[in-house]
Amino acid sequence: MSNVRRRAAGASTPAPRGLGLAAAVSIGVGGMIGAGIFSILGVVAGVSGTALPVSFVIGGVVSLLAAYSYVKLGVHYPSVGGASQFLVEEFGDGLFSGALNIFQYFAYIIAIALYAHGFAGYAVTFFPDSSPGWIEEALAVGIVVLFTLVNFLGSRIMGRAETVIVAIKVGVLVVFIAAGIFFVDPGRLAPTGWGEPQNLLFGAGVLFIGYEGFGLITNAAGEMTNPRRELPRAIYLAMAIVIAIYVLVAVVVIGNLSLPALKAAEDSALAEAAKPFLGQFGFTLIAIAALLSTSSAVNATLFGAANVSYQVAKDGELPESFTRKVWSHNSEGLFITSGLVAVFVVLFDLGPIAMMGSAAFLIVYAVVCLGHLRVHRQTGAQPSIIWASLVALLVMFVLLMIYILNNQPAAAVALLVTLATSVIAEWAYRRQTGRRLHQLADASQRRRGLS
Repeated sequence: MSNVRRRAAGASTPAPRGLGLAAAVSIGVGGMIGAGIFSILGVVAGVSGTALPVSFVIGGVVSLLAAYSYVKLGVHYPSVGGASQFLVEEFGDGLFSGALNIFQYFAYIIAIALYAHGFAGYAVTFFPDSSPGWIEEALAVGIVVLFTLVNFLGSRIMGRAETVIVAIKVGVLVVFIAAGIFFVDPGRLAPTGWGEPQNLLFGAGVLFIGYEGFGLITNAAGEMTNPRRELPRAIYLAMAIVIAIYVLVAVVVIGNLSLPALKAAEDSALAEAAKPFLGQFGFTLIAIAALLSTSSAVNATLFGAANVSYQVAKDGELPESFTRKVWSHNSEGLFITSGLVAVFVVLFDLGPIAMMGSAAFLIVYAVVCLGHLRVHRQTGAQPSIIWASLVALLVMFVLLMIYILNNQPAAAVALLVTLATSVIAEWAYRRQTGRRLHQLADASQRRRGLS
């Protein structure tokens, strides 16, 4: 298929294009590292124990399998919608795809709020202990507002900002790894201290939200100069960088800090782990990197969520006010998204909901892979790899739900409520407006023509 026809395969072809490979990789790395290392490291360590590095490896393998479908679908259907566009192409314009797209949109909102709380948790360490209690919420909302303005200025500005931030935080993490690896106590990493085998898988499920950020790169496919070439490179390169950093950081953390100390540190666990070999300077250095990392995760995920809202509304699954482009001067979808994030930041404790976020993305990614089986001939994908991805995602989801039901039942309730709300909202909106995807007929003709 020619490059012109590939671009036509997406529901929208926004302009101008301009994201290069470095910016696309930065979006993925920024969206992943902010959650997996700085925001939820302490939570995952509480589940996996000293087997934390192994859980990161398992999560990385499952994510790589899922990335295969996203690469194939992103090349064939390049658009700002990413997975939301994939679901419509796979299942058609209906209640199922619409409800799941709204569900995915809420998952992004929860993820952004989680990253914003992570940013605020590190930021308050620079404030006096006597600071008012509302300062953390104010910082969390403030970082969302800041990157709302960055995204409003355009995808080029967003991509450049993300590239700079990611370069700095990756550099700091490399310093952390290089310095700490020489102080690792191998005894703390021994399999004899791993505990129950299922904890490895439970931990991998909890941290999946730390890997889901690779999907954000597909939201930038419509902005890439050559998505057929750049999208696969960007996704696989981002995944390789993140898996390597996650595993090495986990080794250094477990090798230098006892589990009780790691759990006690909570949100600042990584900074606390730098103290044994870098002292207070190390704590401060990592805290600064955490601020950059979580802020870049807000930036990258806000970009993806606003683009998802644009595409979902374009599909007739959200009100038309969302359909202004992210980079236009009438960015209703971007501002509505930011407002919803602020509500979650102020009103909800997102600790348990972080697990719900992982479960939500596992559902979305699994359904994308399921739908990919319906269109794999068009994308040129191997069914065996898609099946492997689907099975791995579903197994991880089931194991995670078992853990959530046993340890955080409120998160399971929140997941069901969010899913039910998505279905009801989609049904009610379609019943009220009767709006349909206006490009559906053309998309169906293209699929018939490619068969």
